[in-house]
Amino acid sequence: MLERCRNAQERWGGVHLLIDRWLRERCELLQTFDSLRQRAPTADAAGVQDFCQLLVDYVSAGHFEIYEQLMNEAKAFGNQRGLELARQIYPRLESLTEAALAFNDCCDDGDCLDGCLSRELEELGGLLGERFELEDCLIEVLHTAHKESLASV
Repeated sequence: MLERCRNAQERWGGVHLLIDRWLRERCELLQTFDSLRQRAPTADAAGVQDFCQLLVDYVSAGHFEIYEQLMNEAKAFGNQRGLELARQIYPRLESLTEAALAFNDCCDDGDCLDGCLSRELEELGGLLGERFELEDCLIEVLHTAHKESLASV
């Protein structure tokens, strides 16, 4: 039984740590976003590039780490409701990722500094808000639902 508990903690405790790290990265992304938005009319290319790097890192972690781990955990626990929700939400998350990458492509090289940065940031802000809501929903349904099961293993 102890070995089973260790295996569960090693397998799924890492998901919790991964999510915690990702949510800290989200906070850093939001702080940088707010700072850039406040100084958008006078922003410099380095500040925009720093934000773009955080943005790409965040959305990449979602797609290449977090979502996969959440899906694996849900499969392991037989969470069909969560898996179906993920299948419904995932296409929208992909389109939100594409929008974030398009922002990066447009602004990372400084092209947004010609006066359209404020508008681009406003659009991106709405998309990020939607993305965070969807991600929180996935975390709730695919991970948090299993906390009690993990604690009792």
